[in-house]
Amino acid sequence: MCDTCGCNITPGNEHLIKSGGKLEKTARGHEAVDVLHSLLHENDHTAQHNREHFKAHGVVAVNLMSSPGAGKTALLEATIQALDGEFSLAVIEGDLETENDAERIRKHGVKAIQIATGSACHLDAHMVHDALHDLALDGLDIVFIENVGNLVCPASFDLGQRVNVALLSVPEGDDKPAKYPVMFRSADLVMISKADLLPILDDFRPDRAETYLRNLANDAPLIHTSAKSGEGMDDWLEWLRKLVAACKLEHRQNPDAHSQARHGHSHHEHDPEPVLANDP
Repeated sequence: MCDTCGCNITPGNEHLIKSGGKLEKTARGHEAVDVLHSLLHENDHTAQHNREHFKAHGVVAVNLMSSPGAGKTALLEATIQALDGEFSLAVIEGDLETENDAERIRKHGVKAIQIATGSACHLDAHMVHDALHDLALDGLDIVFIENVGNLVCPASFDLGQRVNVALLSVPEGDDKPAKYPVMFRSADLVMISKADLLPILDDFRPDRAETYLRNLANDAPLIHTSAKSGEGMDDWLEWLRKLVAACKLEHRQNPDAHSQARHGHSHHEHDPEPVLANDP
């Protein structure tokens, strides 16, 4: 769990431990360890619920993780522009406060759901689940989940995504995979962002960053990108295209299972909200 900063309880799961909540009392009373273990279990249960819902609609869910200011929103803006007319996209934005990033996305004509996490330094599966109530998945190809800027906690919470993408920006330094192994070990793609700054910040060595990544036994692709100059965007877009193609192929090959998942959609006992926007 998120033991490093004590933010296990979030606006998405706090209903579980409040009076009358599923985890109000543990089997042995009120022990913190039991509560934290149960919260993680509930998160994973909801994440699987989210994952099945994305699959049922043939939607690729991409979890974007990085430190603050690494360029996630700029990458999304450039991606939206590049894929305009090719794919239908939506974004779930996570920040402690404000709708600044969501507003940037909406200016490009893309649906953006803002999640304000308050004091929580990560998104969890319950927050994403709640956001899906306001997001019709029919007709979408990709949902980007822009996680809260943080190199530690987001990697510990499954959201129901298909893939994790970790950004490492040039100004941060090339040693971040070694310092924050959990996030970079979980990445299905690592992007060295703001690559246009490499000639200026020449103490950042991409080969050293890759060595740190491979030392984590992660053979994920590593690409250099710059949302500003366009460097590496073709590699990123091609990676996304392959993901979408694989997802659509799975959807076509197993339509009965996906149909059952959609029609069998149900909410947890603790969830009083209505069914998702695109559920029958």
